[in-house]
Amino acid sequence: MTSNNVQALNAGQVHARDTLLREICQNNELLSLGSTISSVVRLASDNEEALHDLVFLVLSDVALTQKILRLANTVFYRSAAGARVTTVSKAIFLLGFDTVKTSALAMLLVDGLANKAHAKSVRTELSQAVCASVLGRELARNSQYQGSEEAAIVALFKNLGRVLVASHNHALYHEVMERVSKEKYSVADAAQIVMGCTFESLALSVLQKWKIPDTIIRATTSSPKGILKPPQNRQEWMQQIATFSAEAGPITSKEKSTEYSALISTLQSRFGVALNLNQDKIHALFEAVAPEIRALADTAGLANDSIQSETVTAAKVPGLPSELLLTSDPMINQHPDARHPDGKPFNARDRLLTGIQDATQMMASGRCKVNELMLLVLETLYNSMGFRFAALCLKDHKTNQFRARVTLGEKQAERQAGFTFSLSSANDLFHMAIENDVDLMISDTSTESISELIPEWHRKLLPDACSFIVLSLVVDKVPIGLFYADRTQPTPQGIPFDETSLIKILKSQVLSMLQKR
Repeated sequence: MTSNNVQALNAGQVHARDTLLREICQNNELLSLGSTISSVVRLASDNEEALHDLVFLVLSDVALTQKILRLANTVFYRSAAGARVTTVSKAIFLLGFDTVKTSALAMLLVDGLANKAHAKSVRTELSQAVCASVLGRELARNSQYQGSEEAAIVALFKNLGRVLVASHNHALYHEVMERVSKEKYSVADAAQIVMGCTFESLALSVLQKWKIPDTIIRATTSSPKGILKPPQNRQEWMQQIATFSAEAGPITSKEKSTEYSALISTLQSRFGVALNLNQDKIHALFEAVAPEIRALADTAGLANDSIQSETVTAAKVPGLPSELLLTSDPMINQHPDARHPDGKPFNARDRLLTGIQDATQMMASGRCKVNELMLLVLETLYNSMGFRFAALCLKDHKTNQFRARVTLGEKQAERQAGFTFSLSSANDLFHMAIENDVDLMISDTSTESISELIPEWHRKLLPDACSFIVLSLVVDKVPIGLFYADRTQPTPQGIPFDETSLIKILKSQVLSMLQKR
């Protein structure tokens, strides 16, 4: 090849690389996806506020909420009691913060990238990313190093470059893979020839653009070729975990055969000393993760036979006319999300009952924290009654105020910042509820006798709140705070007696835990 041809080739590589990077890094959808992913990555499981942040992030995305709940209700994850999981708070309690966090990351990637053109190639790469993530988490659990969740995140991002190229420039992706299959190049060498950069270096640029922590970015780089030595530090350990997971991922789906055994032997030879793996341990690892990989792939919509929706059909009993069967409202059965004009679900009572059962199970487990229970109750109230905005407000002695600690719903962050009022007694609905330890249902804020008792801070913060509830939290005559939730429409029908009783039971469960502290 002449020097002119080499220069032309190099110029073509540089152009391809720069064009690809520009397309990816300036794509608004990817920038938004990267911002969300970065927020999730930075959530720390030992931070109390992170639980609320994760719940809010999931709830703010309807599709993600449905998928996390569907995952929690799969056979693999379903609780021993078999009770259906209906709240994100309960899903986190059952599955664990880290599992929901890494599963949410995987689902965000899938939702953000899987529906592009040439979806088959993209879905194949995303499936490998999901598989690697589960492998990484499981392998890291038994290590001397802590942080299985972070290792799973690194493994998930390991083939991000391949996913991005497949989704944004499939011609380049196809050319790379053609050279790998026909000309027997390594993936890295083929990518360098075609694009002027490796998939890995492209992923590093994007992860930096997304502001992913450096420890994770550095760990996505491949370990050296050949037999690996035991890691000298946690950074090298995560790098080895991610490299193993990426190389092992394609093998997990293969049928057991002579080829399969040879691939396992190769893995053991390369990673055995470094990660304390023999062939039996690798076989056991693959068997352990298989159900979780299937559950996550099905839920994310990556499996061919994924269940995308659920339908409820009426039960039939042979020999009996269906008219004789005692059934519930068919509207509720056929449309479980059907709502009244004010936003309240038709099946509010059933949702409240489920919330009470969830709270009871969490309390009985012996490992439930009061902040976890409060969040579950707030989410149950918010979802069951169809409120627009809901808040848990607690006493803050440092500022001499009651202030919102957890909120859900529209403009959550903005309204949480403004939801504060003085501890000092005042003649308004909020102080009256707390000081008299009563629960209030305000069905129409425009009523003159009610309007006079609404404080100025509430008028400014929530001027369109036409109805709301206040549930006081008082323990041994000591005010702790309150639950608040509102709608933008009046509710002249109020809350039926049976639903009121269930709401009070939910509140009493929180009070019970507060008394034990």
